[in-house]
Amino acid sequence: MDAAVMVVGAGPAGMMLAGELRLAGVDVIVLERLAARTGESRGLGFTARTMEVFDQRGLLSRFGDIETSNMGHFGGLPVDFGVLEGAHQAAKTVPQSATETVLEEWATGLGADIRRSHEVLSVADKEDSVEVEVRGPSGVHTLRAEYLVGCDGGRSTVRKAAGFDFPGTASTMEMFLADVTGITLEPRMIGETLPGGMVMVGPLPGGVTRLIVCERGTPPQRRETPPTWREVADAWQRLTGDDISHATPVWVSSFGDATRQVTEYRRGRVLLAGDAAHIHLPAGGQGMNTSIQDAVNLGWKLGAVVRGRAPESLLDTYHDERHPVGKRLLMNTRAQGLLFLSGPEMQPLRDVVSELIAYEDVSRHFAAMVSGLEIRYDLDGGSHPLLGRRMPHLALSGHRLVSDSTRALHAARGVLFDLADNAELRRRAAPWQDRVDVITAAPSGPTDASPFRGTSAVLTRPDGHVAWAAPGSHGDLPMALERWFGPAR
Repeated sequence: MDAAVMVVGAGPAGMMLAGELRLAGVDVIVLERLAARTGESRGLGFTARTMEVFDQRGLLSRFGDIETSNMGHFGGLPVDFGVLEGAHQAAKTVPQSATETVLEEWATGLGADIRRSHEVLSVADKEDSVEVEVRGPSGVHTLRAEYLVGCDGGRSTVRKAAGFDFPGTASTMEMFLADVTGITLEPRMIGETLPGGMVMVGPLPGGVTRLIVCERGTPPQRRETPPTWREVADAWQRLTGDDISHATPVWVSSFGDATRQVTEYRRGRVLLAGDAAHIHLPAGGQGMNTSIQDAVNLGWKLGAVVRGRAPESLLDTYHDERHPVGKRLLMNTRAQGLLFLSGPEMQPLRDVVSELIAYEDVSRHFAAMVSGLEIRYDLDGGSHPLLGRRMPHLALSGHRLVSDSTRALHAARGVLFDLADNAELRRRAAPWQDRVDVITAAPSGPTDASPFRGTSAVLTRPDGHVAWAAPGSHGDLPMALERWFGPAR
């Protein structure tokens, strides 16, 4: 074997997965077709859920000063995300190029092997391994691994070579995305609907301006090269009446509103994550964020299986948990596209949705949907409000090393929070001490109005989701430990 796991694609999903696998103690090779990072920044910023994910791995400080905001939108209609109590604010101006740099430095620092200028030509699942034919700087050769994960984007070679079904709807229009310098435009952070389409303007660091231009009636095109700046400037002028052709483009790209999702996230020893598994209109900046969260869900599970600590069936939960998330993502981005990009015939519906958003419960619903904070995996059917959700940030007292629940997740291990100093509980968890840390500490501050009220213990998986809580879970602690972390040692 050349590696336990091979990952194809060195974008945010691939780099996040590589880092998670290294934290699990698994050797990983990342194959990337491009010789270097492009510097392009299609994804911009992080949702509240991705901020949580980076925080639980101790990565937020690597991004430096992050501009955050509670203001967001649904289909171009303003939504106050501040109604989500206790949530991180969303990051607004972190370009994807910076995200890729931070994640690559983190993953390589942990020992991931990144091989650029390596293009995957074919994939063969041999039941006991996966063979990948690769064209690299020294020619064509074959690599073998126990598992292969395609994180290689919407046109995924891995997805096609492994025969995944990818149903959905084709693009109905072409839209432009560009970063430019040399112009000053009034910000349109959530976009502006115009008679002929929609435009969006956002300031980026370094005097760069992000433009999105969506002109209704433009037929979709499959381009081999990016559109010209003249095409973008002409479309902008047709929509707004303003001439911006004198600006200097940093980079220009195009995209469509195709919506597709694979029917299965795993076929034998081949798995998919990120845009390789789902493509959609980039509404609300959810694409890159969902891709990163796919990787965090998969990484610890694949690591546990490769190291023989958990049965292979654990990998099936990756599809079970993430396919519904992807399906809901496609639903909400299609809905936003209808609100955002349709003509005046949609205005009555926009007006009705705007009225509904004024109600706090509706605003909270939209904010949780777009931010990813609504995600709750169906783990055991118990009654505790935390089950299946991510562990909220909880300040702790009484432990000499760990001051809060977020810090306890930095090592990407399971964590049992013993909040009532229960020696019997710790005894029952001892056979899993090679995979699960036990933190005996009390909540710092009152819990009367929190989901921790009356809670004596919480078991979290390495991805931060609560797998068991007492009281309120079906089954006892050893059952939950064996289900998610394998047999006792």
